[in-house]
Amino acid sequence: MPSLHVCVTCGHPDEPRPGRVLHDRIAALMGPDEPFALKPVTCLARCGEGCSIAATAPGKWGYLMSRLSPDHAADLITYARAYAAHGTGALLPSRRPESLRHTVIGRIPALEPAS
Repeated sequence: MPSLHVCVTCGHPDEPRPGRVLHDRIAALMGPDEPFALKPVTCLARCGEGCSIAATAPGKWGYLMSRLSPDHAADLITYARAYAAHGTGALLPSRRPESLRHTVIGRIPALEPAS
């Protein structure tokens, strides 16, 4: 199953962490039968670049996005659904929500075959 990993640790420890807020907003907006899993992660090494996420799935390219905020929650769900439906995960910018067209900072070849 495809996964949307959201970094939940960036930010000041005495304030609400923006990545945790983003994760929680996505969780609140998700339907019961989403084609992807939402997973919190403790660091995507993009500190100082806003919120960051990674989209991964067996047999698909993985994508790292940064410069995000909690306001991107709904668009990230749209993206994760399209990523899950795409055979290779390689969604061109024109196939992503407008707010996510320039947020990809890296992609990673598939590490596992699809089952």
